[in-house]
Amino acid sequence: MLEFAILGLLQQSSMHGYELRKELAQLLGGLRSISFGSLYPALKRLHAAGYIATAAPDPKALLPADAPPLTGRRGKIVYTITAEGKERFHELVSQTGPEAYDDGGLFGVRLAFFRHTAADARLRILEGRRRTVERQREGLRASLARTRERLDRYTLELQRHGLDSVDREVRWLSELIDKERLTEHERRHSPGPDEDRPPDPSVKPSAEPPSDPASTS
Repeated sequence: MLEFAILGLLQQSSMHGYELRKELAQLLGGLRSISFGSLYPALKRLHAAGYIATAAPDPKALLPADAPPLTGRRGKIVYTITAEGKERFHELVSQTGPEAYDDGGLFGVRLAFFRHTAADARLRILEGRRRTVERQREGLRASLARTRERLDRYTLELQRHGLDSVDREVRWLSELIDKERLTEHERRHSPGPDEDRPPDPSVKPSAEPPSDPASTS
């Protein structure tokens, strides 16, 4: 998930390590904390695979004022995605199997880069995620039905809260799927660039050719 997110961010623009860490924290939110101890090994693996390149640090370059004091010189190195990295990222965003949606954390990262994903792949990932969450919901319902009588009211409320959260996710996914299908339907049935175009008022219709006097004599 971390390496996929790094490639996705570098696909948009080159960054130095501190910028990457800050963007990753915003992207992943509460899913996981990103430390330099996990970021730089991931960058090293991507660099060894040829997916990213590094530019030598500029001694005059300054980090943002809010950069931590221990960021040091290494934070000034600029990381750029390579052609191989772009191919790898395209390969990853094209995956629509369970690895793209079974894990909620990875699904969230995939969703953040949906603008780079083909429409049919987006729909398959959303539908796969909904199936996964629906299975989770059925499991929670079955567990609640079996153990309802043995649970104290606090544990019961906790399980109900979990079930409500899953219900909300199913509804949210269904809304996304409906919007995706509507967008795809409109795209397929939208007129071409030269269809249904209103006439240009600046272009006057050509005058009828004069009649041949010989034909009227």
